[in-house]
Amino acid sequence: MYKYEYETVSCTLGGWGPLSGNDYLIGDYRSIIDKRARNGWRYVGYVPTTQRGTGHIQEMDLIFEKEI
Repeated sequence: MYKYEYETVSCTLGGWGPLSGNDYLIGDYRSIIDKRARNGWRYVGYVPTTQRGTGHIQEMDLIFEKEI
């Protein structure tokens, strides 16, 4: 049996328009995944929880599992 936990990460659109590059900035997901891995959790995916009408994700939940 597995236990699941979730951590919310914010995403921001760094620019908009034809000359801005439309950068998509995601919160510090790497340190979250690394910290969870050190504590025995396995990263299994993400779910967009808040999304703009343009399709850009504003927030997502990182999903972690651990065998219990």
